[in-house]
Amino acid sequence: MISDFFHPDVGGVENHIYMLGASLIRRGHKVIVITHSHSPDRVGIRWLVPGLKVYHIPFPTLVSSATLPNFLTFLPYLRTIVLRERITLIHSHASLSSLGHEGILHAHLLGVRTVFTDHSLFGFADAASILTNKLLEGMLRNVDAAICVSHIGRENTVLRANLPPKSVYVIPNAIVADHFRPVPSALPTDTITVVVISRLAYRKGVDLLVATAPRICAAFPNVRFVVGGHGPKMVDLLQMREIHFLQDRITLLGPIAHRDVPSVLRQGSIFLNTSLTEAFGIAILEAACAGLHVVSTRVGGVPEILPEDMISFAAPTADDVFRAMSEAIAHISRGEHDPHRAHEKIRAFYDWARVAERTEAVYREVLTTLPYPLWIRIQRTMGLGPFVGPIYTMILIVDCLFFAFLEWWMPRENIDYVNVTWDATRFAKIAGYDHT
Repeated sequence: MISDFFHPDVGGVENHIYMLGASLIRRGHKVIVITHSHSPDRVGIRWLVPGLKVYHIPFPTLVSSATLPNFLTFLPYLRTIVLRERITLIHSHASLSSLGHEGILHAHLLGVRTVFTDHSLFGFADAASILTNKLLEGMLRNVDAAICVSHIGRENTVLRANLPPKSVYVIPNAIVADHFRPVPSALPTDTITVVVISRLAYRKGVDLLVATAPRICAAFPNVRFVVGGHGPKMVDLLQMREIHFLQDRITLLGPIAHRDVPSVLRQGSIFLNTSLTEAFGIAILEAACAGLHVVSTRVGGVPEILPEDMISFAAPTADDVFRAMSEAIAHISRGEHDPHRAHEKIRAFYDWARVAERTEAVYREVLTTLPYPLWIRIQRTMGLGPFVGPIYTMILIVDCLFFAFLEWWMPRENIDYVNVTWDATRFAKIAGYDHT
């Protein structure tokens, strides 16, 4: 697994990589993670239960936990790790991960097959999306398979990256249901708590929350808000709370560690999601599993997540969010929502073991096909266009020449190969974990 986004940072992609890797290990596979250094002292190798080996490459981040593209700089690290760990397949994650894209670019030099998982939705009209989409198309021109977390995400990725639809699969996220058990007894209905846990950014629809929260508090005196998360829109929430004198009705928790998310969710009866774009929405799934009724904007892959009786939809406008919230508050006040029934439904729908099994099927499909020869890769890369095609082709050719230099400079016979059995057993003894 290769991505810029991994622990100790917290987020949906980070959790997805960890849980998928842990589930694949339990199915008998060897899994390592390659990511960048997340702090000056976190460089080198770290271990995570249940035997997930993490390589932290000493690359600084540029913005939003992503590294600056290091096309040639990353190759010596990747070559050494892939050879010494005897890797047969590279699975990169996230459209904005430079390390993930570079792993796909270099993989064919090492005879390693590639899979890419896209976790986000992007547009087609603004300058940032146009540049990102062209970068994604160039990097995925020769990928063996792609995975998306929702059907709408699959359509988005196929269009953005110009991929053949038959090579793009849909495998949803999952959660550990036992971590999100609802409170043993039903919450009292005299005070209704609305929980919001999100990155406080424009894309997450914080402006909608700022516009609707005062209206909801004015219309329903028994409603209070608990907001968790951090981001550039925190200032807007603070100003809204001050202007409307809602300090006792709206609690801003700031950053929340992932281990504390279940306890925050259990405080509420309704979970509000105001995102303007969302490929899947793992926070929605966690909230429903914790027994909350969900109110969400109808965007992206959100309509695919839950049955209609567990979620209320609204258009991404302040008036419609207020309408949907009013209906949800009435629904909770009448006692028509059963948190424990919702939890059992989610437990049956989403399970990491099934996600790992489906991902394993994609791996098997990829490993049974023949890789593209170099001249086909060059031909496909030239097909990117009269301007971008030659640029990517030159990068590809220089990459091949640099790899040949590394083969001469650092011969494979000088690499210290890992003893797989000893490696796993050593970790088990250190961590006190029964590897068998």
